[in-house]
Amino acid sequence: MSALHLVPGAPGPEEARPLLALARVSFGPVPLDFDRLAAELPAVQSGLALAGDADLELRLACTGPDELRAVSIALLRAGAAHVHVDLVLRSLVPGQPALRSVP
Repeated sequence: MSALHLVPGAPGPEEARPLLALARVSFGPVPLDFDRLAAELPAVQSGLALAGDADLELRLACTGPDELRAVSIALLRAGAAHVHVDLVLRSLVPGQPALRSVP
């Protein structure tokens, strides 16, 4: 059995989709098919169905700005009435509260 080697210049698995974003989508006359979108757009990582200003929030992981732009265009072509994209700067995870000693 031989060891696996990365191809020089090829992105590693964790680097392949470094541009993270959230797309908030308002449906047009017909709701979008999330399963079809996820199958057709590799950038779609997960989604939430919403009640409020937007109908759907998609978590995206893109290879770069060009793919992010292409995803936005694909959502509009799929029937979205409005797509609002926010870039993710960093993920926030709750930590353990710091315990303080009582004097």
